[in-house]
Amino acid sequence: ENLRLALDAFARLDVKAAAQVISNDEAIDAAFLANLRQLISYMMEDPRTISPALEIVFIAKSIERIGDHAKNIAEDVVHVVKGKDVRHATAEQIRAEVAE
Repeated sequence: ENLRLALDAFARLDVKAAAQVISNDEAIDAAFLANLRQLISYMMEDPRTISPALEIVFIAKSIERIGDHAKNIAEDVVHVVKGKDVRHATAEQIRAEVAE
């Protein structure tokens, strides 16, 4: 969903949609970390789950990375439209920039 929103923001040069993508990335990162912690617990409880759990970790990391790429696209949209480099700005700062 976030990748689709990022591509749509790019196609329409929509900074509000781009800001939403950037905000969504925080939730994606948090979900990845929560899942990672849960999988680590499973692996510690039962070592037989290590192999399948690691496969899930790799898949989850790939999904999280797709989210990062979507965020990069969104940051570039803001840069193109607003002329501001927001790569190191917080989501809140980006929302404020978009609102101007």
